[in-house]
Amino acid sequence: MSSHVLSNANVMLGRSMRHVTRSMDTIITVTITPIAMMLLFVYVLGGAIDAGTDDYVDYLTPGILLISIASGIAYTAYRLYGDLQSGIFERFHSMPIARSSVLWGHVLTSLVSNMISVAVIVLVALLMGFRTSAGIGAWLAVTGILLLFTLALSWLAVIAGLAASSPDGASAFSYPLIFLPFISSAFVPTETMPAPVEWFAQNQPVTSIVNSIRALFAEQPVGDDIWIALAWLVGILIVAYVFAMVVYRKKIA
Repeated sequence: MSSHVLSNANVMLGRSMRHVTRSMDTIITVTITPIAMMLLFVYVLGGAIDAGTDDYVDYLTPGILLISIASGIAYTAYRLYGDLQSGIFERFHSMPIARSSVLWGHVLTSLVSNMISVAVIVLVALLMGFRTSAGIGAWLAVTGILLLFTLALSWLAVIAGLAASSPDGASAFSYPLIFLPFISSAFVPTETMPAPVEWFAQNQPVTSIVNSIRALFAEQPVGDDIWIALAWLVGILIVAYVFAMVVYRKKIA
């Protein structure tokens, strides 16, 4: 982004974050559901699940983090749809600001609010017994992956918010994204799945992302998973960003 767009986006970020802080139920709702899921799987179902590790919470945590982010980006689409319907976009466009900064404000808000949710979930996981030998470099790598994951999904949320015809439609797009971790290595090893499901699980992006984060937390070699994960995330981000800008230009034309 240019300095002009960055400055304008920062103003839009401040505006959106004020809305979020005035309605903390957004972050609370997005955070509580993954935490409840983690409690359920660790303390109720964990004893019956053989994930090849003694501490199931260590195995589960990366997938829960992705589910939290996938849940949170639904609010990005919802808030963007609300701005479109309120007519505030037309008022913004009458001002001497970069038009793309309006979208970037929502995307940056998504990054900040989702990272808050992620931090809370990591804290709860630590209280539940999650342990990692990861050093600063590994933690920074995990943070980078989660930020890139959030950024890619946030631009998908922008497309949904721009194209939706109802508030429910704006947020409903996130349901398949929340479901994807269940058909991946997030909860159980893919080798335990029937052959067709295993093939799908091994060739969808969540598995490589989860495996990379899990390996980084355990200070194990990440292998090809990290490059596959990055290829998926960068590809989704580029396609989503380009398509979102095309839809946005048509919307404001």
